[in-house]
Amino acid sequence: MTSLWSDTAGGAGAPRPPLPGDVDADVAIVGAGYTGLWTAYYLRRADPGLRIAIVEAAHAGFGASGRNGGWCSGLLPTPLPKLERMHGRAAAIAFQQAMIDTVDEVGAVAAAEGIDCDWAKGGTLDLARSAAQWRAARAEAALAASYGFDLHLLGRAEALDRCGATSVYGATWSEHCAAVHPLRLARGLAATVERQGTVIYEGTRALELAPGRVRTTYGTVRAPYVVRATEGYTPDLPGHRRDVVPVYSLMIATEPLPKAFWDEAGLDRRETFTDHRRLVIYGQRTADDRLAFGGRGAPYHFGSAVRPSYDSVPAVHLALRNTLTSLFPALDGARLTHAWGGPLGIARDWHPSAGLDRATGLAWAGGYVGDGVAASNLAGRTLADLITGHETPLTVLPWVNHRSPAGSPNPSAGWASTPPSTP
Repeated sequence: MTSLWSDTAGGAGAPRPPLPGDVDADVAIVGAGYTGLWTAYYLRRADPGLRIAIVEAAHAGFGASGRNGGWCSGLLPTPLPKLERMHGRAAAIAFQQAMIDTVDEVGAVAAAEGIDCDWAKGGTLDLARSAAQWRAARAEAALAASYGFDLHLLGRAEALDRCGATSVYGATWSEHCAAVHPLRLARGLAATVERQGTVIYEGTRALELAPGRVRTTYGTVRAPYVVRATEGYTPDLPGHRRDVVPVYSLMIATEPLPKAFWDEAGLDRRETFTDHRRLVIYGQRTADDRLAFGGRGAPYHFGSAVRPSYDSVPAVHLALRNTLTSLFPALDGARLTHAWGGPLGIARDWHPSAGLDRATGLAWAGGYVGDGVAASNLAGRTLADLITGHETPLTVLPWVNHRSPAGSPNPSAGWASTPPSTP
């Protein structure tokens, strides 16, 4: 089976030509996913005269940007108490607020640029489906309130009114999330940056990133600034094998479901949903009334290996179907039309980063732990400010120039399914 998003995104158009040989630019970006595209977008807005070249091994939106769960959310992968211990309370709060604001920024750009990505800001529900999960939900709402953020605690009736899943004790609900069609967002953003004057070279694999240049399969891009925007594929780059761990997340999608199902299941505002279990799951009601549902649990591959054959694990896809059916028993017998997956990037300390080494001109962003739909936009704005030399509230956020410890090329099995205990 193939990705739901690739089958419903519309025509991709002709492949963009590869790099024609050695070229000069002001900024070279490696990776035409969200991070690279957002960085180019905001750089050109800051300075329309910049020459920006993006090299992409496959095609724009190929990686996690085009196949994720479609949550544009204000979630932070690093817990606020840990951020506070590392960077101070004010910095932790500023980071969280920036992520919250980013959700509306993505929606505003999509509207302004005419990007049809099925945007629906219905918020996100985190269901509690056991007594232990209900205790966790109450504690999470209290923690958010202690930092000044609203995470609404819903009782059983309120939660069921929004999402008619089984065994619901209650839920937390955050308004700061929109459901999107991720590949349409990526393709629309790629077309937008091209209209601005950025050149995207597809089918061009980066072989080496170094100060002042990117060496590729078809030549070298010479530029004072080089941006690494490769997320889960970062370990393929020489010298970056241990920067992030590529962890696989898999998804399934149902056929379009009838009105009778949705009358019971709810999600009328296309709220994204999960629950408080330890193993990550995530879902959304799509614009064409399917359920797109995913989760972790695929095996880690020795040496941070990334292969197309790892995108499908039948046992994991079956487990996802069983989990989805346990949430919504009326799906028993519904047809699954799509099953897919791929890697995302996780830093060893579960702390994303965006930064620029001014001495070398090397910049980077990533380690989003699956929250990259919004985080990549914040990263793009931050990198644009850093590269153009503007000091802004974004350039002092606690992820700027953060260096995570190098991960082992073969971490203990299962460590990346959930956040590690905070110190």
